[in-house]
Amino acid sequence: MRFKNRFQRFMNHPAPANGRYKPTCYEHAANCYTHAFLIVPAIVGSALLHRLSDDCWEKITAWIYGMGLCALFIVSTVFHIVSWKKSHLRTVEHCFHMCDRMVIYFFIAASYAPWLNLRELGPLASHMRWFIWLMAAGGTIYVFLYHEKYKVVELFFYLTMGFSPALVVTSMVRKDFIILVFFLNFW
Repeated sequence: MRFKNRFQRFMNHPAPANGRYKPTCYEHAANCYTHAFLIVPAIVGSALLHRLSDDCWEKITAWIYGMGLCALFIVSTVFHIVSWKKSHLRTVEHCFHMCDRMVIYFFIAASYAPWLNLRELGPLASHMRWFIWLMAAGGTIYVFLYHEKYKVVELFFYLTMGFSPALVVTSMVRKDFIILVFFLNFW
């Protein structure tokens, strides 16, 4: 009981069934600082990745990934700052919350871009290159229509979008690196 009373200020009440999670001030601060801290490394890393690219296709892919990464941290930081310090501006907070959710879909698509664009993957990959962006657009439409209503459906969309591009492994031309990746991950 003493443990619970000691850390009560860090805890909040569980979110209602169809309501938003209400972070404590400490959680707001942690979200703001951790996201803001990674903006500059994301920009520098993106610029470095673009500079080290050898051909046009690598430069485009580096730009796609870099923009997705930078957008994720910038939009998320702005949302968390508005949510923490300007929560009385409900319309602005709601807008940035939707943008935060949407940028997650596009970041998932952008994070698959290097793998789908730069490896020799077979015929399934050419379709997945576009399908992942259609899923991101579908997730964005879902956020506009049903924001904060059906959380399990949104979780299903995130997981489907996160795992479905891995199906491309079945049509890969060279599969020798899969054993290496499996070995390194479970060693």
